[in-house]
Formats: sequence, C-alpha cells, structure tokens
Amino acid sequence: MPRLTPGNPAPKLELRATDGTLFKMSDHLGKRVILTFFRFSSCPFCNVRINRIIKRWNEFADDTVMVGVFYAKIGELTKRMKKHNAPFHIVADESFEHFAQNSVMKSFGRFLLGTLRSPLTFIQATLKGYLPMTLSPGKLSIIPVDILIDEQGLVVKAHYCKDTVDHISIDELIAFSNGS
Repeated sequence: MPRLTPGNPAPKLELRATDGTLFKMSDHLGKRVILTFFRFSSCPFCNVRINRIIKRWNEFADDTVMVGVFYAKIGELTKRMKKHNAPFHIVADESFEHFAQNSVMKSFGRFLLGTLRSPLTFIQATLKGYLPMTLSPGKLSIIPVDILIDEQGLVVKAHYCKDTVDHISIDELIAFSNGS
C-alpha cells in the first residue's frame, strides 16, 4: 500500500477502544483528528509519548479528537493503558490490518536507532515503569506514524517516523488542534 499523503481521505478505522466502545473514524467528520499508529501496548517510548501528551492535554482545543492505535489484543491494551486514564481514544488493531493498510513500516535497524538515539527517554520510561513486555521482533520493529486529519476527513500531514522516538512535536499537535 502507498503511504498516505496530504489530500488523501482519512484511514477508515473501526476498532475496539479501551473504554469498551467501538471507535469509528467516520463518526468524527467535521472535527480535526490526530491519529497515531503507535507500536505495542508495553512500548516504553509509546507510553512516555502518551504521558507527555496527557500532561499538556489542557492546551489542546476542547473538541480535539485524538486516537492512538496499538498492535495489541484489546484486553492487554486496556490493562496497560489504565495507568494513563487518557482523555482520548486508545484502540487495538489486533490483526495489524490497519497498520498494513496505512503503510506502517517495520524496521529492526530503525528500532535500534531510536533506542540508541534516546537513552534518556528510555531511562525515563523505565523509571515510570514502562517496561517492554515483548521480545517479538514483529512488534519491536514497528515504526510509528502520526497523521493529522482536517474537518473534511482529509489528511493534512502524514509523518512516517524515522525511528521509534521521532514524532510530530506536541507543540505542532496542539497548534493543529487549535486550527493553526
């Protein structure tokens, strides 16, 4: 599948959320959506990223729709995400289907690069108790993707991360949510 680019329609998602609901992308037409394909439920870098976003959530527009997609079983994901109490949608793609449809890459080299490039983030994650509970190369090698979607349901920006810690800055996510 080709990568998403500006002007493409938003990915069609219907996935189980950790709050027990069914998240449907189509229900959010008319709102700005921040969509991130994270990695696996115990990914230290993903959990630190979620923690950092939550700490700044009050800066996002009140009607911001954010959804984090994880390659995980819904039961496992719900258990892992309880500590966050995220004010946004966390959903499980149990089959990797939506990751594949949206050209989410796997690269063990880029996984290693992210780990080596951000030892302080890894230490911070460890101190917060975010320990990777998998050694599966298929999960470890997933490289995240951040996607900004406008009110018409079109991709504004698709950031295919260089490694496991490269994301659109939280400042840019906040600006996007506020209409900038």
